[in-house]
Amino acid sequence: MTAVDVTDLIARATRAKVMITTAESCTGGLIVAALTDIPGSSAVVDRGFVTYSNQAKMEMLGVQAETLTAHGAVSQQVAAEMATGALTHSPATLAVSVTGIAGPGGSEFKPEGRVCFGLAQTGQDTVTETIEFGAIGRDHVRQATRDHALTLLSRAISQRDL
Repeated sequence: MTAVDVTDLIARATRAKVMITTAESCTGGLIVAALTDIPGSSAVVDRGFVTYSNQAKMEMLGVQAETLTAHGAVSQQVAAEMATGALTHSPATLAVSVTGIAGPGGSEFKPEGRVCFGLAQTGQDTVTETIEFGAIGRDHVRQATRDHALTLLSRAISQRDL
């Protein structure tokens, strides 16, 4: 169960005429699955990009090799390029992206539970943030990431739905 009422999110997106796409790495499609679990979601969910590898990020979303080399896959820079690329490669008007270290593992510089988020909207600057969920276990990191991404989408739709 997600923290966001996804049925309400879909209804508000429909009213606001928002089309959504996702660009997911560490969640492997959990965000788009949560959206498409709702009947009627096809009116507002265009597609989900699951780009687990760096190659997929580059080929499907246009993430630059230079960005990956300079900052690594788990970075706000890559999250921004993923979200922007999802908009570019779909007719969507709102995109959320996630890239992180679900675990187990990580490093001193990129610990387990670090997830970078991107949110892109047509006609607006792409915004990013990083959340440190901590070493709470792979499943919990992935679920927390899904829930936070849905919250970001919900907030963005609320701003449009005013």
